[in-house]
Amino acid sequence: MLISGLFVGMALGFVMQRGRFCVTGAFRDIWVTRNTRWLTAFMVVVAVQSIGVFALDAAGVISLESGPFPWLATVVGGLIFGFAIVLAGGCATGTYYRAGEGLVGSWLALITYALFAAVMKTGPLSGFTSSMRSVTVEQSTFHSVLNVSPWVFVAILTGAVALAVRHHLSKPKFTMATPPASKSGLAHLLFEKPWNAFATAVVIGLIAIIAWPLSWATGREAGLGITTPSSNAVNYLVTGDPELVDWGVFLVLGILVGSFIAAKGSGEFRIRIPDAPTVLKSLGGGAMMGVGAALAGGCTIGNAMVETAQFSFQGWTALVCMILGTGLAARMTIMKRRPASSGSSGAAGAAGASAAAGVRS
Repeated sequence: MLISGLFVGMALGFVMQRGRFCVTGAFRDIWVTRNTRWLTAFMVVVAVQSIGVFALDAAGVISLESGPFPWLATVVGGLIFGFAIVLAGGCATGTYYRAGEGLVGSWLALITYALFAAVMKTGPLSGFTSSMRSVTVEQSTFHSVLNVSPWVFVAILTGAVALAVRHHLSKPKFTMATPPASKSGLAHLLFEKPWNAFATAVVIGLIAIIAWPLSWATGREAGLGITTPSSNAVNYLVTGDPELVDWGVFLVLGILVGSFIAAKGSGEFRIRIPDAPTVLKSLGGGAMMGVGAALAGGCTIGNAMVETAQFSFQGWTALVCMILGTGLAARMTIMKRRPASSGSSGAAGAAGASAAAGVRS
């Protein structure tokens, strides 16, 4: 059953690459262009997964359990992680799928991310991580605090996200010139036709739901996750312990394979070597991602996408802190370099930046 992790990862990597699903861009757009289209798409994933997760729990397929909320580590780790993804040019999952596209900078960020996640989780700094995460409060989910059914929050989240999607779909559409189609049928749909952000989000949400029972069947009682599997992969390379190669390790390997297939099929795979400043930012950003994700208990997938779907305080706190950290990094590295503009030229520039950010982190 471990091999199912590889196929889920391949599907996730393929869909995220073809859908240009960039979480870093979604968080960054809030600050740089005041655009929430991609953040809304991200929340579609959370809402879809939330419905599926609580349905699986109600059916007895999985059993959701909550523990104490490590608030201090979540806040600090979330801020660090949010800042880091701007430097690295992508979040943990984004770094995996962009590595599959041939971006050497993402390869470097991925190496330091996995390495420092291992250092923080099981290496010499594991004691510091445990100490930070030992500062907790007892209650860990919104519905347990209020003593209500989680389906109340599922309904509220789904309704709010549906209204946000409707808002974005009602806006005038900008048509972009595209080259004539060179493929037809399924090949055109999969590798050539631009994917809608919200349709992509629904597919990712469904993949996230499928991950739960497949992962549980192997004894790994969790859904999608990137940080711990990345740490386990590093530890396996060092120790050779086969027990470290679980469903999650196959998942992250599958993301690389799936994004490579998508990039090759669409003609987007190309080895791209960064300049020296980008190399330094990729290495530093990747290291900070590993530190932040280990402290916070997850990345933009494990925390901001999976934990939020369960309405845990850790997930929603991490999400807010990641967005704040991204805003701080954007202000320090992007916004301060933007020339002042006014009138229509400024509006046009903001629109262009938003489009670019949505396409790629």
